[in-house]
Amino acid sequence: MSGSLISVTAGVIQRTGSVLACQRAPGGHHPGKWEFPGGKVEAGESLEAGLRRELQEELGIEAVVGPVLWRTRHQYAGRDPFELAFLLVPHYTCTITNRVFAALRWVPLQQLGELDFLEADREFVSRLIRHAIVLA
Repeated sequence: MSGSLISVTAGVIQRTGSVLACQRAPGGHHPGKWEFPGGKVEAGESLEAGLRRELQEELGIEAVVGPVLWRTRHQYAGRDPFELAFLLVPHYTCTITNRVFAALRWVPLQQLGELDFLEADREFVSRLIRHAIVLA
């Protein structure tokens, strides 16, 4: 499957001017880096369905998935290229439970730049900080 474009989602979960950032656990790819929760979309899934499934698996929540906020393409050395879609998650039910991450943190938008985000997420984070992307 090398060279095929993988579809990946990232959920932007907001709460009173902050968004949920997740730190990757040791032992996997990019340990200690920060990201937005989400993951690969499986065959036959829409972006929204894939993100809802990933948020259930990673955080134990039932998410309402809103619009795509931004898309980008990226490729890490030695890995297949992927298209990353950041989707707004304006509401969710159940209590957030950390099932896979080293840490979870609610971060005010202006402080996002203080975290060491994955390379693929950095332009989106920059746009959030500059208000070039607005979370409605």
